Amino acid sequence: RNGESAVPSLETAIRHSLEEHSVPPDLLELELTESTLMQHAEQTLGLLRRLRALGVRISIDDFGTGYSSLAYLKRFPINTIKVDQAFIRDITHDPDDAAITVAIVSLAHSLKLDVVAEGVETPAQMDFLRTHGCDKAQGYLMARPMPAPSVASLLRLPYVGSHEPKAG
Repeated sequence: RNGESAVPSLETAIRHSLEEHSVPPDLLELELTESTLMQHAEQTLGLLRRLRALGVRISIDDFGTGYSSLAYLKRFPINTIKVDQAFIRDITHDPDDAAITVAIVSLAHSLKLDVVAEGVETPAQMDFLRTHGCDKAQGYLMARPMPAPSVASLLRLPYVGSHEPKAG
């Protein structure tokens, strides 16, 4: 599909899903990569503004690896920046990665955005991020990828998915 017909159908699908499943919009967070945001910037901007007005949260994923202008950070109605793991991987050994990450955290907080570090694998990385005010982290240090029932078990929640394992 071309960009024009895909945007209204995405918005409609999101609205329908939220209503059908009685999910408050602020519990849904859409993650878009920088490159996705930039492909049809003006059209995407309109869609994101409408979704944000609905209450949906918006994140820029893999921040720092794309080709977007910093001007778009203030134009796009985003809530969260996710720092790409390429900067996190050597954060405790590479002064350039450390400086870039600290700058991203500072910039995001100045714009009143949350910051998530991707790919956190070591306690030293986590300590660095905490020291420099990063809001959240994700990565193997917290947990490896796992099926939904395992996540529910980890969180001690009942699993109600459609692929629930059968007792046997």
